[in-house]
This record gives sequence, C-alpha cells and structure tokens, in this order.
Amino acid sequence: MARKVAVLVGSLRKGSFTREVATAIAELAPKELAFEQLEIGDLPLYNQDLDTATPPPAWQRLRERVREHDAVLFATPEYNRSVPGVLKNAIDVGSRPYGKSAWAGKPAAVVSVAPGSIGAFGANHHLRQMLVFLDMPVLQQPEMYITAADKLFDAAGKLASDTTRELFARFGAAFARWIERNAQAR
Repeated sequence: MARKVAVLVGSLRKGSFTREVATAIAELAPKELAFEQLEIGDLPLYNQDLDTATPPPAWQRLRERVREHDAVLFATPEYNRSVPGVLKNAIDVGSRPYGKSAWAGKPAAVVSVAPGSIGAFGANHHLRQMLVFLDMPVLQQPEMYITAADKLFDAAGKLASDTTRELFARFGAAFARWIERNAQAR
C-alpha cells in the first residue's frame, strides 16, 4: 500500500521553481509514495476568533486533507530569510485549535529552493524549527538546499541534469525510509 504524502508548496507564483522542484521530487521518488499537492493559496489568514464550531471551509478542508496523509513534504522558497507568509499561515491553520493539530506525529521532509547560492538556508531552518514544535519528525539527511533553481529545468520543464535527477531520487528514497521508520513508531 502506498504511503500518502501531502505536499505544501510555499510559492504561489505561476512559474514557481519551488513547485517544479516538488513535482520533480515526487516523480523521482519510489512508487510506494503517492504525492499530492495541497492548495494553500486560498486559506484565509488564521484568526482565532474564526476558529469556532464552524471555521472557514478552506481551513476545514486543509485540516481534513492533512489528516488523510501519512507524511508531509514542505517545499519552500525564502522570503526575507524565512518562509513565505502563505506557508506559515497554512502551518498555523493546520495546528489549530490548540491540542488538535493535524500535523502532530506526521513524518516530514523539507526542501528549500532559491535561484541564489545559499539555497534558502534561512527558510529551511525556520521551517524545521516550527516542525519540531509541531511534533513532526523531520528527515535530517540528506538536507535539501536547492540553489540555482532558475537553471535546473530545460524549456520543456524537465530536469536538465542527471546529477540533479539522482539527488532528487536519493532524497525521495531517504524520505520513503524515514516515513516507514516513523510510521512504525506511531
């Protein structure tokens, strides 16, 4: 049976490098993982006043969808040395109401993506800090700081390098092992 992996992409841009990287990782991962990108761009900003018996439908949808999955892949660009607001908002929505977090215990992995040379290092580590608080065991190795993202794909949208394909496949395989290891612990 395939493990279901929710994918949250922190970039809403139409030509998002981050989304392309997340898609490529999913395509190259072992077949025992079934990836699904969850929409987060339509989530109202988290406001505890709205978290009543009938919270906004988009919040309910995200919480239910996260609970249906066995693990989560977070793909993030870096905005001002941290994660984009849309990703932080999705994390906040999924973590509430207090004591009912949809994230708790789900194995996770983080890939950060940037056209620059440090691979969104700051966003990667800020995100990891949040995931520790949310009780999500996060894959430690291999770390995925993707640099020069604007040069990874050819005109057809395919990875231009065998080396990058191999890296993404190794990451997917490591994530599959991590999910199995942590799924057994739950």
